[in-house]
Amino acid sequence: MAEVEAMRAPVVVDIDRSVLPLGGEQVLALHEWQEEMRFACSRASLRRFSALLARQLPARHGPLLIGSGDFHHLSYSLIRRLAAPRPYQLVVLDNHPDNMRYPLGIHCGSWISWAAALPQVSHVHVLGITSHDIGSAHVWENRWLPLLAGRLTYWSMGVPVRWAHRLGMGRRFRSFATPGALVEAFIEEQRRQPQPTYLSIDKDVFAEEVARTNWDQGRFQLEHALAIIEGLHAGALVGSDITGEVSQYRYHSRLKRMLSALDGQPDIPGATLHDWQVQQREVNRQLLTALAAVPVAESR
Repeated sequence: MAEVEAMRAPVVVDIDRSVLPLGGEQVLALHEWQEEMRFACSRASLRRFSALLARQLPARHGPLLIGSGDFHHLSYSLIRRLAAPRPYQLVVLDNHPDNMRYPLGIHCGSWISWAAALPQVSHVHVLGITSHDIGSAHVWENRWLPLLAGRLTYWSMGVPVRWAHRLGMGRRFRSFATPGALVEAFIEEQRRQPQPTYLSIDKDVFAEEVARTNWDQGRFQLEHALAIIEGLHAGALVGSDITGEVSQYRYHSRLKRMLSALDGQPDIPGATLHDWQVQQREVNRQLLTALAAVPVAESR
């Protein structure tokens, strides 16, 4: 039993000091990478960081906690190195599509198109989107290729997406009135066609009363995420990660300062930041407990 628990122990990829102690986790202290990796990075930086992770991660481990949503593109590195006997789906809980155009490398809002192109990924589902990044005003900012190729589906609430139907991508846009209806439809689809899954959770998918983040937030309650995790039991998990912690950072790069300001990330007083991180820790514990109950699919 102790060996099984060690194999499933979570790993904190600690770049921004945002994950408060949970108990039983392994911590990789990588603070010196924050300027280079946060928000966006070059392909060369991603290769170097990926090689470092490959050396430091234990051969078997549980979910990875990778800090602020500003680091969500690191999920691509984790997925890229994960092989399995057969293809697996990527399920992402996120308030944003993370499939936007970014010409300067990889960005926390652009990584999904990279993941959708991996041969081991059969399909990508992004669940919980309320961001107008997929609305008509941002049509040209979305990367169309994974949508047109049938490798990516957006599951959204309250966003006008008629433009996708006019451009022949309507089947890849699932729109719902409530989080409950979205979750029910997704679980029913999984029940009909269970598949091994890599699950990536960005906590900006949650309403603010559940967990405060650096980003604009969605409508999920914790119960919706827990129901999705339970719905993945039949297909098992090949891996998982959690992001969306809350932290602050002053960039040295003028470009990153400008891009971050355009996204409207707020300054958070120190006492408030700590309170939000305590709230986040309790959500992390519940997510980790739920993930530990899901069967593990074979990987290599």
